[in-house]
Amino acid sequence: MALLTAETFRLQFNNRRRLRRPYYPRKALLCYQLTPQNGSTPTRGYFENKKKCHAEICFINEIKSMGLDETQCYQVTCYLTWSPCSSCAWKLVDFIQAHDHLNLRIFASRLYYHWCKPQQEGLRLLCGSQVPVEVMGLPEFNDCWENFVDHEKPLSFDPCKMLEELDKNSRAIKRRLERIKQS
Repeated sequence: MALLTAETFRLQFNNRRRLRRPYYPRKALLCYQLTPQNGSTPTRGYFENKKKCHAEICFINEIKSMGLDETQCYQVTCYLTWSPCSSCAWKLVDFIQAHDHLNLRIFASRLYYHWCKPQQEGLRLLCGSQVPVEVMGLPEFNDCWENFVDHEKPLSFDPCKMLEELDKNSRAIKRRLERIKQS
């Protein structure tokens, strides 16, 4: 599996409300871990938005292409830089409802257009369809950092400080998501 660079992780999972200069495009990335309930080795990978395909749709297509044993249950954990848009939320719900042997959990670093009603409805739809959506906290950032990032090259930053800052920033985002779920 190809891994993210540490710099890509640092920039793209950054959940600061306002970016400092120099500005950079915030991309949509989805890192996934598919774990069979029988204890086999997990499958990991990641996708980013392409011109005509959101990362969530690339993920759905990848899981469909794996030809998973439908008599076996799988835990699927996704770490996203942005929560799914409303269109992807509908497609994820349809996919999970058609594949009841999959148990999907979504953790997002940031909320996508959280002030727009359609995006809020998409988040509520996922949660109401047995697809929990949560904001990434320190355990999720750590797991994502350990399992999806290439640690071979020297770093220009302190990963411990970065992970602590991500966790600190996520508190307000978690409150925002809870308000959306309750409305």
